[in-house]
Amino acid sequence: MKKEDLKNIDFAEGSVLLIDKPLEWTSFDAVRKVRSLVRIKKVGHAGTLDPLATGLLIICTGKFTKQIQAYMAKEKEYTGTFTLGAVTPTYDLESEPQDFKTYAHITVFDIEEATKRFTGDILQTPPAHSAIKKDGKRVYELARKGIEVKLEPRPVTISSFEIDATNLPELSFKVTCSTGTYIRSLAQDFGQALGCGAYLSSLRRTRIGEFLVGDALTMEDFIAGMKNREDTVHS
Repeated sequence: MKKEDLKNIDFAEGSVLLIDKPLEWTSFDAVRKVRSLVRIKKVGHAGTLDPLATGLLIICTGKFTKQIQAYMAKEKEYTGTFTLGAVTPTYDLESEPQDFKTYAHITVFDIEEATKRFTGDILQTPPAHSAIKKDGKRVYELARKGIEVKLEPRPVTISSFEIDATNLPELSFKVTCSTGTYIRSLAQDFGQALGCGAYLSSLRRTRIGEFLVGDALTMEDFIAGMKNREDTVHS
């Protein structure tokens, strides 16, 4: 997708926009910005990205919002980093690292063996700080109030889990997985398997089904493309 393509889109009729979500934006921030620029109410995203994650966000407009569930069901691909030797309450850097432990004894063999434990069909417990609803309330809202919520493990499929680079305490990874997989939980479980703790220190979604982040517009390019569209209409 190129920003020049935006001038030919009928957003009310329906469109699929590929956006490279910026760091520290929520997925709803991106939807809200798109909605304000396309000037229609029917705008939604197909799969939440946490604020500290970047990468591919599919945003549907108009009649294409009916297809959101189908896009959400597609396989996802992520890259990022785990940091060994500590944990955080949110499993990422939205909270401070704690419970520090040594990772000096961890070997490449240990790391490779641990990845095998989390490849294939597995059970995974979502983070307490997640948007899942429990008794009608988002569990992260309960967690922030100090209310403990017990979430049941859920089946997910991790088709591929590779460690690309090891620069302890940081590990670079690439994961291909089913919808519903929490990479934050994978970091937490991976650190637990190694016995030293770990948290997700960076995350980027690179693919959803056949859609690639390389084909996505940055938010800056989307805004510029919409401005050019307006200028063309009024010229």
